[in-house]
Amino acid sequence: MAKHIVKTTCTMDCPDTCALEVTVVDGKVAKINGAANGHPNTQGYICTKVARFPKRLYYKERLLYPMRRIGPKGSGKYQRISWDTAIAAIADRFKAISLKHGSEAILPYHYGGSNGLLGDEFMDHYYFARLGASRCQKTLCAAPTTAVNIGMYGKMPGVAFEEYPKAKFILIWGANPKASNIHLVPYLKEARKNGAFIAVVDPSANFSANEVDLHIPVYPGSDLPLALGMIHYWMKKGLLADAFLADHAVNLQPLLDAARKWPVARAAEAARVPATRIEKLAEAYAELSPAVLRCGWGLERNRNGGQAAAAILAMPALLGKFGEEAGGFTMSNSGAGRFDRDKVLGEIEWNSRLLNQTRLADFLVDPLDPPIKALFVYNCNPVATVPHQNKLIKGLRRDDLFTVVFEQVMTDSCHYADILLPAVTFLEQQEIRKAYGSYVTGGVQPVIEPMGEAKPNEEVFAMLGRAMGWEDDPFSWTTGKFMKKVAGALTLGEDKGDVDLLMAGRIQKYGFEGAPPVQFKTVFPRTPDEKINLTPEALGDKPYHFQAVKDKKYPLAMISPATNKMVSSTFGEFNYPTLFVTINPADAEPRRINSGDKVRVFNELGEVVCKAKVKRAIRSGVVCMPKGAWRKASLNGKTSTALCPTDTNVVAGGACYNDARVQIEKAK
Repeated sequence: MAKHIVKTTCTMDCPDTCALEVTVVDGKVAKINGAANGHPNTQGYICTKVARFPKRLYYKERLLYPMRRIGPKGSGKYQRISWDTAIAAIADRFKAISLKHGSEAILPYHYGGSNGLLGDEFMDHYYFARLGASRCQKTLCAAPTTAVNIGMYGKMPGVAFEEYPKAKFILIWGANPKASNIHLVPYLKEARKNGAFIAVVDPSANFSANEVDLHIPVYPGSDLPLALGMIHYWMKKGLLADAFLADHAVNLQPLLDAARKWPVARAAEAARVPATRIEKLAEAYAELSPAVLRCGWGLERNRNGGQAAAAILAMPALLGKFGEEAGGFTMSNSGAGRFDRDKVLGEIEWNSRLLNQTRLADFLVDPLDPPIKALFVYNCNPVATVPHQNKLIKGLRRDDLFTVVFEQVMTDSCHYADILLPAVTFLEQQEIRKAYGSYVTGGVQPVIEPMGEAKPNEEVFAMLGRAMGWEDDPFSWTTGKFMKKVAGALTLGEDKGDVDLLMAGRIQKYGFEGAPPVQFKTVFPRTPDEKINLTPEALGDKPYHFQAVKDKKYPLAMISPATNKMVSSTFGEFNYPTLFVTINPADAEPRRINSGDKVRVFNELGEVVCKAKVKRAIRSGVVCMPKGAWRKASLNGKTSTALCPTDTNVVAGGACYNDARVQIEKAK
């Protein structure tokens, strides 16, 4: 028996970006462990999702060869073809569509959270820009919060996870580390053991009373009035850090003007929480230092999300909670590592129309000029993740829509493809993964040879470029050459990328003065004037304006958060076999719903038939149906996105999943 261990890096869409040690026995992946050394947070353990990745790698419906559809769209009937045939078919169809309708009739549709620097916004963008295709505005996650973070702080590096045990106050707002940032959890436990006050703002109680000191079950979409109510309280009590704000912030007045309209009592009514809890949270935050805010992405998934993110991220500035270890905030730390793509590929000019990916269903069904005649789907599974699932499927069934899906396994979206292309997993490729939580960048090296004829993104887009007859140098480069060039174009903190380290699948920690960084001591805002802009332009012409969602016909707010079973929709093929909706006993009892009952959850967009869970962990007036579930998990082939509107946030066009309002009843 031949057995060896290969070091590599996890590329899943998670802030932790773990260092891995993969055991290979007789050429097959047998086990995946977290590395014990070399990473500030992995510390020898990983999530169960990635530990079970071999099941995805060897899944029965793994895509191994290019295929062409031979049955009706949605039938899942395909025949194997060669790569040459597949590439030629795509190139010929793209040329014909460009000639007849213009290149903007072609839409590359991608997200890319679980991909590295070679696999997303690299050769794919180079190819589609050269083609002149429409651009895909990535808005399904993190668009509003990113726009706000850049506008306010210039994506200043945040408090490192390993610094949290030093804090005396920790506020987790719109995040569930237990599901999507597990290496923060031990630090929270250590901090509480050290006497820290820990508070959580979330419609669901993901922590027990033994784990946190205060839970505020905010009503979905009302994070903004809750935050403004806290700011009003600080203003009234004279607790704002006036000297700090005078020295380090601009555009304060619009925020204060908005907060004056939200006394605690009014904020409590909008957020549907006791006013005493808001006051307790505001008092603890003001009183205790060091204080750190962990701002997540759950709070942005509604029409008020961008405005809420700005009010929340303003809090450490308003109280002057900077300048010491474990003081400040953590959101995305991706800005601490910089990749100069232009150094590798040259400047990419791409000025075609920009289409918001949240509205894909609308673009495929409603009139558009020019119409979408070709869709190239990669790095995502839109049928499981994009709002208005029923309308989306209707659009994907169009006979005049040429669809290519480039994927690892046979997802729900694959069933509507004309051409299927097999993609490698991160265990079969070379890559570089830049973290957005931990201060690391990881090299990814093949643990096994690619299965079947699966290929990495950069190779496929180079093949497509050559098929178009283009002779640009990057279309002829190998993955190894891409790796060396990309590693050489990295700046990680104050250090340059270590080509040899990353090529060997190792972790490179960021170089900071007196690492880890301390906000307003060793790192400062990266805005043009190096000040905090408390009313960034991204908020639009009505900054901090609140819009309530009112729907008497559908009285329950539905949230669709991440779970510990899936990363977006990845692992939904086997790790989440049964779809559940969670409902509070106060809402279940009058509807005579018990745990295990078959129920229908519905609104004007559609209905989902699934099983019910009655739990006090979800607040009253709210139901929870996880994101990313595959259609086979439900009892009628529909999932949470069938109930979510295609509405978008005024801030960066973000998706408004949590604006879904529904009714629920026992299914007949």
